[in-house]
Amino acid sequence: MNYIRIMAVLTVALAGSQAGAQQKSLRDQIVGSWNFVVAEVVAPDGKKSFPFGETPKGVLIFTADGHFAQIHVASDVPMIASNNRLTGTPEEYAAIMRRSLAVFGDYSINEEKKTITYKIVSATYPNWQGEAQERTIDKLTADEFVNTNHNVAGGRGSASNYYKRSK
Repeated sequence: MNYIRIMAVLTVALAGSQAGAQQKSLRDQIVGSWNFVVAEVVAPDGKKSFPFGETPKGVLIFTADGHFAQIHVASDVPMIASNNRLTGTPEEYAAIMRRSLAVFGDYSINEEKKTITYKIVSATYPNWQGEAQERTIDKLTADEFVNTNHNVAGGRGSASNYYKRSK
């Protein structure tokens, strides 16, 4: 009889904890550090491209108080031959600019629409300074996060960014 009561209490407690975990907000789930896996751009004609290559490096960090920082770098950005970041060649700088991006600012989540809006304070692409960019949250689990920007600059299509939770 005691065994049945203990099992009943444990079952109710477990169900309660699972319900609480399922009700965790998107904002609570997203907080932390995410490793950049890949960015995939799909052009209006359906053609796919990988602006940072197929094995990029990077990180996306969300703080609990609403700040974010994102760094995407292609694995093949060139080294600067002079070994001084201030004295690269125009070709080296151009290649680095095309194959890397850093952005930071504030973020907000729309739980109903499942979107995240980045309010960009600054970026290595300075034209984004002050912009608000909305992305859909396509997948968010304990270990994976995928978001899509449906309006990539220049009419290039939509860009999906894939991340894995940092461990």
